[in-house]
Amino acid sequence: MQARLDFTKASPEAIQAVLGLENYVAKQSGLDPHLIHLLKLRASQINGCAYCVDMHSKEARRSGLSEQWINLISVWRESPVFDDRERAVLEWTEALTNVAGTGAPDTAFEPLRDYFSEKEIMDLTIAISTINVWNRIAVGFRNQHPIDRVRKAS
Repeated sequence: MQARLDFTKASPEAIQAVLGLENYVAKQSGLDPHLIHLLKLRASQINGCAYCVDMHSKEARRSGLSEQWINLISVWRESPVFDDRERAVLEWTEALTNVAGTGAPDTAFEPLRDYFSEKEIMDLTIAISTINVWNRIAVGFRNQHPIDRVRKAS
């Protein structure tokens, strides 16, 4: 697959604006970094963004999150690895990432109130929105993830 354009050169101002959101989420929101990894990975999986799944799974590993936890995000409903707080974030992430089909229902929103303040819910929503922007840029312009090593045939 060939990249369609270099989005960083096509509109550096737009990328700086998205980076502003990213920097807020990572450095100013106060959100638990492991929740940020969780929502970034789940949204990227849903959106089919190989670039972002690759990058964020590596970041999650470097942050000390287990292989099992990372590997089971895509099937979180079937796994006891995730606690109720994480499940609330995953449900909200899926609802917002698929908003055209879900309409962001109360059943996805209300569990957040048990674990997060209104500010934290807003910041989680900004984090989910931001990764969805990155996913759409990477998928839309066919941004390719790096290949760490080529698997040799047996």
